Amino acid sequence: MGILEPIKPTILAARLIPNVHPDFAAKIGLKPHQRSLALITCTIDDSLYVSLDEATKKADVEVVYAHSFYAGSAHASGPLSGEIIGILAGPNPAEARAGLDACVAYAEEQAWFYSANEDNSIVFFPHTISRSGTYLSKAADVPVGTPLAYLIAPPIEATYAIDAALKAAEVEMRVWWAPPSETNFSGALLSGTQSACRAACQAFQDAVLDVARYPHKYT
Repeated sequence: MGILEPIKPTILAARLIPNVHPDFAAKIGLKPHQRSLALITCTIDDSLYVSLDEATKKADVEVVYAHSFYAGSAHASGPLSGEIIGILAGPNPAEARAGLDACVAYAEEQAWFYSANEDNSIVFFPHTISRSGTYLSKAADVPVGTPLAYLIAPPIEATYAIDAALKAAEVEMRVWWAPPSETNFSGALLSGTQSACRAACQAFQDAVLDVARYPHKYT
């Protein structure tokens, strides 16, 4: 354990529904061509959100449902629940499976939190998205393909560090997730060039580490 140690998500369960029932499709709000679903749960919600977005770039799928569970993984409703459930919809089982595979690969290989202190009790997510997919583009109200800085941390760390990120780079705040979220964290989506988003993520990281190191320093 230690500062900047990766905190990697775990995919807990995944399933394909090759041909969803019409009643269920209507409740989810599927389009007529969306007949297949991919379901997935994960131990870290923000890791899965960006991974679901990645899936929309790698397959003909849309994120039709994604929601964090209250209080986080430590208080999950069961061993396969984790912190979030996501649902991808595609026109056929092959596309749904391709989206699911892309989602899992991104979560396991890139969408990591990091520790801000020695015992890993403070974690944060300074994630640069070089090109947004359909899901996060809609959330941020930006064109598909826009670079984003996806920033998450506990409430005071995030609030202080988001301000630092905005001041450090030519970025614009698109979304602010005010504390508390369902998992009692906070964060933001910032847009800009790829280099600006990377600079914002670095400034966010530096500020989170500073709060973790000196929590009572305010002068």
